[in-house]
Amino acid sequence: MSAPNELPVVVIGAGPVGLAAAAHLHERGIPFTVLEAGDTAGAAVRQWGHVRVFSPWRYNIDPAARRLLDEAGWIAPDLEALPTGGELVGDYLQPLAELPQLKPHLRYGARIEAISRLGLDRLRTAGRDTAPFLIRLADDDEILARAVIDASGTWGTPNVLGASGLPARGETAVAAYLEHALPDVLRADRDRFAGRHTLVVGAGHSAANTLLSLAELAADQPGTEVTWAIRSASPARTYGGGDADALPARGALGSRLREHVDAGRIRLLTGFSVHALTPAGNRVAVVVRHADGGEEAVTVDRIVAATGFRPDHSIAAELRLDLDPVMGATRALAPLIDPNEHSCGTVPPHGVDELTHPEIGYYAVGMKSYGRAPTFLMATGYEQVRSVVAALAGDWEAARDVQLDLPETGVCNSNPADSATGDSCCGPAPTADPAARGLATGISGGLLSAPLSLITLDAAPTGQAGGCCGS
Repeated sequence: MSAPNELPVVVIGAGPVGLAAAAHLHERGIPFTVLEAGDTAGAAVRQWGHVRVFSPWRYNIDPAARRLLDEAGWIAPDLEALPTGGELVGDYLQPLAELPQLKPHLRYGARIEAISRLGLDRLRTAGRDTAPFLIRLADDDEILARAVIDASGTWGTPNVLGASGLPARGETAVAAYLEHALPDVLRADRDRFAGRHTLVVGAGHSAANTLLSLAELAADQPGTEVTWAIRSASPARTYGGGDADALPARGALGSRLREHVDAGRIRLLTGFSVHALTPAGNRVAVVVRHADGGEEAVTVDRIVAATGFRPDHSIAAELRLDLDPVMGATRALAPLIDPNEHSCGTVPPHGVDELTHPEIGYYAVGMKSYGRAPTFLMATGYEQVRSVVAALAGDWEAARDVQLDLPETGVCNSNPADSATGDSCCGPAPTADPAARGLATGISGGLLSAPLSLITLDAAPTGQAGGCCGS
């Protein structure tokens, strides 16, 4: 058996952050293997490929990946343009994955069942830090590694509809009427929404994008109704900072949504939690419970659960993880990303020190590192893996020289979840410049949070060249 320091670093996930980790490992001369459950790079991003991210290309390209691509003669996109998820994959992730420096080290269709230490369960301490990691795959193959960088994301584990963190009563029984985040309302999934009443539950960017698409569909298809339900008393956090946002498309997203609500094209329900769901013929009766304890029923044709995502740490059950009991992130990182205190633009720089677990050599990075926090941006993940890989190379000075310049949201209170009105602490949320409205809608991941982060509703038409990208 190879000595532990001769074994590869295993990267889990070939999305934006996983491939960035691979690029940094290559630059450092560290052997690596990338395990991707899908059959292509950016498999999760492809599932929201119709969505346009609200961050321009310059925030979405990892520096080490850019250096490798440039050496191969890559023609970079316009760095100020806003890519769709499909373009993120087709114009960036796929060319990166095809580079000879990375391609031989990528393994597709590799679904991981468990990670442990060779010969040691979680209880055993002696020799633990020098024992190689054991990664068991669904096909019973096993791989040994000197370290594990888990960039598997959260796209496959969406939150439930129930407000208590538990499925609403009857949620499983009405699964045929439920959609998870970012359905392709205007194209591939159009027939499921046209002429029907859709309830969108959630207050994030994914909900906003879907609502804007539904509003556009309603203008074209008579009988299309849109209801938006949020748990808070105000949609101010979703509306965001408008013109004060450093990313115009992100600011315009909230401004456009506010216009539709004010005009009555989208019905808004606040202080709303889903209590029970019951089939009603070909529709669903949704029993909602209000903050005062009162209940009412809303009958709809479709429900979009844009309620966010959570990490799945089950594959690491035999590892010694130190997870914050609230956030599901490392204990050191959790207070830095708490959405009750931080917006995307106020998260401080962080790297290997904040990502380290008691299980030396295991790092969850990217969206998975944020646990249940929805404030993750792609640029954050790129700096995370740069820091982690520098540490694996023994370059602790570089590992701890963490620098991150994130664009502010324009919602200037430090506790955005507490805002109780439609206005930010900066004053009334401004209306987006009409010229910016063509940019609006974005998935919170273009800087990537959706997943992997994100979006404008005027996404590229079906068949447009360039397209794949996923969280």
